[in-house]
Amino acid sequence: MKILCGLGNPGAQYEQNRHNIGFLVLDALAARWKLSFSSTKFDSELASGSFAGDKVLLIKPQLFMNRSGISLGQAARFYKVPAPDVMVIHDELDLPFAKLQLKQGGGSGGHNGLNSIRESWGEDQYVRLRFGIGKPVRHPSPSPQGASGPGAKERVVGHVLGDFSSEERPALPELIGKSCDIAESWARDGLAKAMNRWNGK
Repeated sequence: MKILCGLGNPGAQYEQNRHNIGFLVLDALAARWKLSFSSTKFDSELASGSFAGDKVLLIKPQLFMNRSGISLGQAARFYKVPAPDVMVIHDELDLPFAKLQLKQGGGSGGHNGLNSIRESWGEDQYVRLRFGIGKPVRHPSPSPQGASGPGAKERVVGHVLGDFSSEERPALPELIGKSCDIAESWARDGLAKAMNRWNGK
């Protein structure tokens, strides 16, 4: 079995947030594979089926981002799926918008969802599909005296919990489709071949 976990926050108010790109990609992948999120377990919405001869389980944790690792850890332990057979799809501040990258292991980069996975599951060698959202633009100080605006942390929170901009939205369908292609490549051909094919494009 392979597990694909999209990270996001439950609730209509978060649906189009940059932080919810994991949910958006997983919804598109489920539609492509003609699967539906018709069951709930592990505090998640689940869709299951098969692809390329393997069972696949799609997980959308419903515990909010900073606790999402609880859901993934429960599922992976229950089905005895090792970390290299798990893909986590998440937004990535350290990549520019529209950049997609496959990676295995590494730190969290301060991402609350990845922190939760490490804390709850105790694994970090899972595969990551990093969807670049870029860093927030720091606007010049509004006054000559240097009046204080939002700090760096507040800007980041506002950025990830903000919706994709009007300039970004037209590119989303193609990027989400490409993310599905990358996920399929990993599930069918393995990480090394998928990285060779897609990273750097």
